[in-house]
Amino acid sequence: MVKLNKDTREEYANHLLQLIKENELEQFQEEFLQLHPTDQADIYLTLEKEDRQSLYQMISAEEMADVFQALEIEEQKDLITEIDHHYAAEMINHLYADDAADFLAELEQNEALKILTAMNLEDANDVKELMAYPPKTAGAIMTKEFISLTSTDTAQQVIEQLREDAPNAETIYYLYVVNKQNQLVGVVSLRDLITAQSHELVEDLMSPRVVSVVSTTDQEEVAEMIKKYDFLAAPVVNPDGILLGIVTVDDVIDVLEDAATEDLGDFTASRGATDVNVSAFKAARLRAPWIVLLMFFGLITAGVIDQFEDTLNQIVLLAAFIPLLMGSAGNAGTQSLAVVVRGLALGTLEKKGLFKTLLREFNTGMMIGLICALAILIIIPVFYGSFILAVIVGTSIFCSLSVATVVGAIVPLIISKLKLDPAFASGPFITTVNDTLGLIIYFSIATSLLGFL
Repeated sequence: MVKLNKDTREEYANHLLQLIKENELEQFQEEFLQLHPTDQADIYLTLEKEDRQSLYQMISAEEMADVFQALEIEEQKDLITEIDHHYAAEMINHLYADDAADFLAELEQNEALKILTAMNLEDANDVKELMAYPPKTAGAIMTKEFISLTSTDTAQQVIEQLREDAPNAETIYYLYVVNKQNQLVGVVSLRDLITAQSHELVEDLMSPRVVSVVSTTDQEEVAEMIKKYDFLAAPVVNPDGILLGIVTVDDVIDVLEDAATEDLGDFTASRGATDVNVSAFKAARLRAPWIVLLMFFGLITAGVIDQFEDTLNQIVLLAAFIPLLMGSAGNAGTQSLAVVVRGLALGTLEKKGLFKTLLREFNTGMMIGLICALAILIIIPVFYGSFILAVIVGTSIFCSLSVATVVGAIVPLIISKLKLDPAFASGPFITTVNDTLGLIIYFSIATSLLGFL
């Protein structure tokens, strides 16, 4: 199998396109199939529609399944519209059941039903079973293509079974042992199997301490468990311990990517609208509520400024430093927010202790505030000729950053205690809160020192 690097991929794609134009279809087919599926998918996306039609004629549905699996969901939908019904069904047949279920779940119900009807009955039933599980659970992301053993099998019998069944299994590094009721009772690694004597029984090779998950377990919990134990796969069972399928590490990577995308959306108050394929209307619909809510929070900030109108009227120059103060406090709070949310996600916060974390963030805020205050004490007298003004701004920024880091740390902790996703303590929300607190601190200090200006 040939793998292309970034520099040679475009050059090779142009070479293959030239083969199509010159009608060298056999050579194109041979060279295309030598590529890694990811490179095949990249080259597929460079083809014009008429060239893609030629590709469908040259590549079998089984071979096309590898290309299909490497595409993004929107690209997969486009591909389905270009191929005939039977070719599509045969191609889906050759996907792993979990990948097929994920794709069909994205289609209109009648379109998915047409494909399922045309698929192989056994494969279709596996896909329907996975689609029946609640979204974002272990059952919904597990695959049915795995190898199970019985404890009375010998090592030689298992190796012979692997020769026959391994090509259709998603992974063979872990082999799961079941009893007569199909309940999970043990696990054997491929390494132990290969190094065993041919006559040794599976029951002597297996480990009875199997870490498994129930089909209704949240997918993020499954991902955390696989990451914690450094597994390549984890077995999925029902409440009675019957083995249903396995969740593999490639599925976990997708789960973690989705979780990171959701957290990014929460941090930026744009959850559900981070996908560039989302229409402008849908993106606006998803993002507008947060913007409108934060706009009303902004009115609180405006109210704070209004309360100190007399102070501003006497010293108009104070207004020049409002953006500096608000921006610094907002940024410091968002940094603390990111630290705490990440710590909660990784579980490191509990190990370190919540009080120690808050104290660390407070000390960090004070140190950063002190550095900023010292810079202000040097800069403002030089450019504005007022040391008292420098004291007001410097003291305000020191106090604001100290408070902002605590606010940024404590809000996600409160949200977490309420059993909500701490990422909901979004960056814009924290920024708005810290803007308000920073202004109150700023104008309170300025009012108290007004007589010295």
